[in-house]
Amino acid sequence: MTKQIITLAALLLFSITTFAQREKNQIEKVWYNQEKTSKIEVYLAKDGKYYGKVVWLDKLNDEKTGKPKTDKENPEESLRATPIMGILILKGFSVDAEDKNLYTGGTVYDPKNGKTYCGKLTYKGKTVDLRGFICSASFLGRTSTWTLAE
Repeated sequence: MTKQIITLAALLLFSITTFAQREKNQIEKVWYNQEKTSKIEVYLAKDGKYYGKVVWLDKLNDEKTGKPKTDKENPEESLRATPIMGILILKGFSVDAEDKNLYTGGTVYDPKNGKTYCGKLTYKGKTVDLRGFICSASFLGRTSTWTLAE
C-alpha cells in the first residue's frame, strides 16, 4: 500500500512539474488592439490551437445604456446579450510549419460589425500584425497592428 502511495505521489509531482514547465509560445501574451481600446489575451487551448479573448476594455459600459457592452451586432440574435468582456475574437490559429512567426488557419471575429473573417497573425516581437480577410478572397481585408500590453 505504501509503495502504491509513493508511486502515485511521484506521478502526481511529475505531472505538476511537467505542466508548470511548459514554456509558453511567443504569442501567448496580452496584446492591445490597434486603437488601444481593448486587451486580448492569446493562449494555447487544449486542442493545440491558439485563441484570443477580450480581457480588458477602456470603456466597460455602453455610453448610451450605462450597462456592460454586449455583442449587439452578432448575426445570431440569441448571442447579442453576450458581454464583450471575455468574448473570443480569435479562434483556431496554428503555428505555420515553415515560419514560426506566422499563425494561420484561424478566424477573427469583429464585434463592431458582427462578422467573422479568416485570419493570420504575424509575430514581430513587441507587435503582432493581425490580418483579417474574406475567406474566399484574401486580398480583400485589412491588417491591424497589436502591441504588447504586459
